[in-house]
Amino acid sequence: MTRSLRLPLMVLALLSLGAMVLSVGIGSVAIAPADILAVILGDGTSLQRTLVLELRLPRTLSAFATGGLLAVAGALMQVLLRNPLADPYVLGLSGGAAVGALLAMLAGFGGAIISGSAFGGALFATFLVFGLAHGSGSWTPSRLLLTGVVVAAGWGAVITLMLAISPTQALPGMLYWLMGDMSYARSPWPALVVLALSCAAIIPLGRSLNVLARGPLQAAALGVAVRPLEWLIFIAASLLTATAVTTAGSIGFVGLVVPHMLRLVLGNDQRLILPACALAGGALLVLADTLARLVIAPEQLPVGVITALLGVPTFLYLLYRSR
Repeated sequence: MTRSLRLPLMVLALLSLGAMVLSVGIGSVAIAPADILAVILGDGTSLQRTLVLELRLPRTLSAFATGGLLAVAGALMQVLLRNPLADPYVLGLSGGAAVGALLAMLAGFGGAIISGSAFGGALFATFLVFGLAHGSGSWTPSRLLLTGVVVAAGWGAVITLMLAISPTQALPGMLYWLMGDMSYARSPWPALVVLALSCAAIIPLGRSLNVLARGPLQAAALGVAVRPLEWLIFIAASLLTATAVTTAGSIGFVGLVVPHMLRLVLGNDQRLILPACALAGGALLVLADTLARLVIAPEQLPVGVITALLGVPTFLYLLYRSR
């Protein structure tokens, strides 16, 4: 990797580390960075070890992984559609994953079954959106985007129906989960592993993605296997979205805001944008979750509220620019 690519990633990595240190250190009991390091190295008081290792650090790592997953998924969808308004939330992938996960919850399953159901829901949503947009002809980016918005609204109606027939005692947790609540995140390691493996598999395809972003005809003329690459993007975006939804519920607009903002600063080279999205998306959600914990402390806001307050005006601005 050249120096021009390494330097922005190093800056983003330092910013991500700073965001995580801030998140772990701030709370009802403040913990200094030196004390956090001491706890990680096996020292520190019993209270500090409990706060850092059992409460704050797992939640912070889960927020980082979820933000990175959503941002990378959004970047992939935007390359595929050549449209900055595309992201898993807008195209209905998050809604499909949420429906799959909620069905597994209502059936009494947990753990890997919920994850598999979320992935199946996201994959089904992908096939549904692209199948409807294709119709009897060929799909265009604008038609696909409009189809995704309609399908996302349909998933919202299905989720409302499921909430209406759910047991009363399960409703509070399900509602907070749907709004995106990091307090329900368990182990961060599955999401971190999926993020790392996905980036390791996709980033080497950066040159092909750069060509695909110029259009499928030009990509095919330059020797890119367009159809297999498109299907790889579909499946990767579904996997990333399903893992994020399973970890923290339905969180919108991260996949919309982060890739677009990074392109404004760093350009359109996917070899740089994809790993930058993983770092910047993670840092953004860590900071949003920290803010959600502090705004009405000791109560907590769902982190999805914070990302929506950021994402809605950004989405409207992008829609205005692309009219």
